[in-house]
Amino acid sequence: MKKHIAIVALAGLLLGCGAVKPKVDDSAVNNPIVTAMDLTKIDNDRVPVIINPGRFTKETVTYRLPKVVQGTYSVGDYGRFIDNFTALDYDGNSLPVNKVDTNTWSVSDATKLDKIMYLVNDSFDTETTGGIGGEDIFSPAGTNIEPDNYVLNLHGFIGYFDSLKNNQYALDVTAPSDFVRTSALEDKGSITSEDGTSITSQYFAQRYFDITDNPMMYGKLDVEEFMVGDIKIVLSVYSPNKLHSALSLKQTIFDMMNAQKVYLDDINSTPRYDIYLYLSEGKEGSPKGFGALEHHTSTVVVMPENLPEETLENALTATVAHEFFHIVTPLSVHSEDVHYFDYYQPTFSKHLWMYEGVTEYFAQHFQVYKGLVDSAEFYNVLQGKINFSKRYDDAQSFTIMSENVLKKGYKENYANVYQKGALIGMCIDILMRKESNGNRSLLSLMKELSSKYGKNKPFEDDKLIAEITEMTYPSVGEFLKTHVEGDLPINYEDFFKMVGLKFGETEVETNYIFAGGQNIVFSGSPDKGIFFTEVALQNSFWKSQDIRANDILKKVNGKNLTLQNAQKVIGGMAIWQPGQEVELELEREGQPVIIKTNLTKATVMSQGLIEDENATQEQIDLRNVWLKG
Repeated sequence: MKKHIAIVALAGLLLGCGAVKPKVDDSAVNNPIVTAMDLTKIDNDRVPVIINPGRFTKETVTYRLPKVVQGTYSVGDYGRFIDNFTALDYDGNSLPVNKVDTNTWSVSDATKLDKIMYLVNDSFDTETTGGIGGEDIFSPAGTNIEPDNYVLNLHGFIGYFDSLKNNQYALDVTAPSDFVRTSALEDKGSITSEDGTSITSQYFAQRYFDITDNPMMYGKLDVEEFMVGDIKIVLSVYSPNKLHSALSLKQTIFDMMNAQKVYLDDINSTPRYDIYLYLSEGKEGSPKGFGALEHHTSTVVVMPENLPEETLENALTATVAHEFFHIVTPLSVHSEDVHYFDYYQPTFSKHLWMYEGVTEYFAQHFQVYKGLVDSAEFYNVLQGKINFSKRYDDAQSFTIMSENVLKKGYKENYANVYQKGALIGMCIDILMRKESNGNRSLLSLMKELSSKYGKNKPFEDDKLIAEITEMTYPSVGEFLKTHVEGDLPINYEDFFKMVGLKFGETEVETNYIFAGGQNIVFSGSPDKGIFFTEVALQNSFWKSQDIRANDILKKVNGKNLTLQNAQKVIGGMAIWQPGQEVELELEREGQPVIIKTNLTKATVMSQGLIEDENATQEQIDLRNVWLKG
């Protein structure tokens, strides 16, 4: 998410790009790249950017914005948001510029180059799907330019010169003096304008990676700072209608991250972690891709603003927990493809099962491990991941899919890293605990890998599985070769049996429009409108209200329900919460029926994971150490 960038000074450039360590050109190598963004000089919803790279010794230089950024595994083509790209010499005259492709500009007579200038459009305004299918940028990786809010994912504003990939950046961001501004980039101070109307914040980045890895948020924000152990948490919230605040969400974030910190124990963490939460109004021009994008020490989160507080808290716990666990991998454990990432022609690691799958497993497992949820809730999460994983190709090698994640036939299965990928993590965790009599786990393995490598030393992609096998047990190596490198689907029953679980009928919590899975309780027709089906009787709440099949739903909380507005109204019902007062007007066999009640929890009986009453003591002991340590 970006926002307006104006005239700012930035020094330095990037780390390396590509899986091969980058060579350094001698052109301007000792000069920082000075970048300026001015949020007080917005031009038709565009932020002006000035890049001063210092002197070049080459006649032609290439400047790029990212095609792909880390963590997205999809093409963003951020160059498409650039207008009026101009290169100027030291006398203020234009130099020849050739636009090579969407993301690339070639500047001739570069020995005369003083600076380049351009305007940046934001991505939020262009969204149709929010990056959930289609060609939109995933909202948390996007940019926003509004009078009272700027989401500054800097990769959407600032690019790099091919020949200056190791330079530092000095970044100045000028904004109205009444703006709240948050960023984890190294702060070099600020300068207030003579008339007091604007403040220029000065930042420093060691390399281009640090530009892309440190988003910012400016505007009318609500910010809370607090400590979780030795980590400073900065929670920045933009809620356009003030429906939520950083203060109201602070305790949820504290409880979650405190539990995570205890769970991680002695894994090296970060001294500061930023959470940038943008709450979307759901209007035209509002972001539509809900979720989060990880950075090494921060995350950008986009959620609907109209969520009830409890629903938002639950969503943040699940989402932010995942992003925070990325401090383990890929921050501390990553391959050369990640370490030397090429934003223009990226190559991808084989090990998305670890970067995203293991991270997602930790994000769920820590909740039961630290008592935030009970075991039944955790079992339901695992069952849900099994069910969702069946939507994807279960017989596709995870390592092959990972390294080809942008290609057709593979990118369609990317989302399975959060489903089957997490289940892969679960299987390894159970195996590790079984083989070690409860003394080792997946988390202890990640600690060992973190100690061996760390954030400044990448592993060799092709050697990781052999290394893990050597560090653990033959059974772990065989599992990885068979089910991760190989394409044999996992028989989860084998692993659940180890911990005394089995599949059976269980009560599962649902919402108010479903009765388990994707079985919606309503149907519709032109002659009747929206009506309940037999499926509604499987939902405990609707059954308790004596709903009958073919009851026509006429009004919801005083609002007429039609086929035209059904998606919006029923979508609102999906986020109802227990305890909420509701009033419904039905038509049953031509007669009105009024339901006015407080919502109770909605559940459905479904096939799921349950504890086996015939489990042996050995299985129960392993289950206990798996769930509680």
